[in-house]
Amino acid sequence: MRPFNTRIHHALAARTEQGLYRQRSPLSRLDNGRVARQQPYVNFSSNDYLGLAQSPALITAWQEGLSRYGAGSGASPLVTGYHAPHLELEAQLADWLGFDRALLFNSGFSANQALLFTLLEKGDVLLQDKLNHASLMEAGMLSEATMRRFAHNNPTALARLLAQASRRMDSDSDAKPNTLVVTEGVFSMDGDVAPLAELHRVAMPQALLAVDDAHGCGVLGEQGRGSCAAAGIKPDILIVTFGKAFGLQGAAILCDHAIAEYLIQFARHYIYSTAMPPAQAYALSRACRLIQQEEWRREVLRDLGGLLKDTLDPAIPLVDTTTPIKPLVLGESQRALSYADALREQGFWVSAIRPPTVPQHTARLRITLTAAHQPDDVKQLAVAINEVFYRE
Repeated sequence: MRPFNTRIHHALAARTEQGLYRQRSPLSRLDNGRVARQQPYVNFSSNDYLGLAQSPALITAWQEGLSRYGAGSGASPLVTGYHAPHLELEAQLADWLGFDRALLFNSGFSANQALLFTLLEKGDVLLQDKLNHASLMEAGMLSEATMRRFAHNNPTALARLLAQASRRMDSDSDAKPNTLVVTEGVFSMDGDVAPLAELHRVAMPQALLAVDDAHGCGVLGEQGRGSCAAAGIKPDILIVTFGKAFGLQGAAILCDHAIAEYLIQFARHYIYSTAMPPAQAYALSRACRLIQQEEWRREVLRDLGGLLKDTLDPAIPLVDTTTPIKPLVLGESQRALSYADALREQGFWVSAIRPPTVPQHTARLRITLTAAHQPDDVKQLAVAINEVFYRE
């Protein structure tokens, strides 16, 4: 067997033996939070928190965008790919979220990597929450900066690392590192919210604070402005993604004028990628308005969260969060897979999340609620989980 084939074969075999082998499932999306694969399932594994992905208003907006602007942008933003809908969406996002500027990217992964790769240089210090997304961790490890991780949602741990960086500055006048602190607003696997007010207070004297609010924007805060607005703070940099509450795809970095211009000049992910289709930007502008105007969607999420908690047996270790992400931590991977299979037999699609996505021995069902779910859907899911739990 040729060398690369040997490595690939052994890696796949090891993943299978560990019970961590992943497989894709081609699904058809139905109405009211349902998917189908040979039979319909109620989908409790979607990040479409506000149920906008199949909103008639949003579908119509994208169709209108296609009719007006065509299918693709045709080039990178700095060539001929930057169109009027991109400009309008950026201005809309900046005004809504309270920043000078917004820059559009094709995914949250590319936005996060563009930010860290571009801002950080040798001698800089990057301080990240231990549970930050893989895109942030990978970019930090590959950047020239010195990266340190602080204990999850622990401002005291962050303060210690900042103090270490400060002492380094005092002891060596030639080394004055720029420091960037990065956290998520809502953590995608646990559904918990970062203590942003405390992190902001701790970081402010000597560091920039960047918040990835992929899972908070649209869901938390007044008019869905996100976790930072809910905490009453404004970070130096905010990253929002459009594949969750917006019901579409893509991302944006919100920042001041200088950082925006710096990214435009030097961020390779931005400079050398084809811009998102202008039709998509046009549809995203409509999604942005719907998020602000339709408060009932967030009210539905709050009501469904309470209903799930009240219907589940109290002995079941569901993590009761203030977000649509409701983890049921089960421990070992095989147990999580068994739960997922048992629920699928009863018509519920709930994905088992296993290492390395989550730490060892914390495999879980990641239950996500959306505004497209009906109360009966949530009640029936809770009853099914109760049955599986006591059948073990």
